[in-house]
Amino acid sequence: MERDRLDFFRTLLQDRLRALLTEAGATLGDLTDEKENLADAIDLASMESNRDFQLRIRDRERVLIHKIKEALSRIDDGEYGTCVACGGEISDKRLVARPVATHCIDCKTELEQLERSSRDL
Repeated sequence: MERDRLDFFRTLLQDRLRALLTEAGATLGDLTDEKENLADAIDLASMESNRDFQLRIRDRERVLIHKIKEALSRIDDGEYGTCVACGGEISDKRLVARPVATHCIDCKTELEQLERSSRDL
C-alpha cells in the first residue's frame, strides 16, 4: 500500500482510538460518580439497566480498541491492507468502511457463510 494511504488510515485509526479512550474515561467517571439514593424500585431497576447497557457498549468498545491497536501494528509491520486468509489486497473502499478489517470482502463473506451454516447445525 502506498505511503499516503497508510498515513490516511493511521490517522483515521488513531483519531478513532483517541475518541474511544476519551469516551471510556467519561463513562468510568459517570459510573463511579453515580451515588444516587433511589427509594423507588423502578428507578433503581432503570438505573441498573442503564448501567448494564453502558457496560455492554464499553465492552464492545474495548474489543474495538484492541482491534485498532492491532491494525496500527499491522501498519507498522507493513501488513495492513493484506487479507490474512488469501494474502490478497483489501480494497480501500472496505478499509474506509471498516479500517480494522483483516479479510478482503470475498474471504469475509465466505467466513460469515461458514459461521452461519455451523450455527444452523
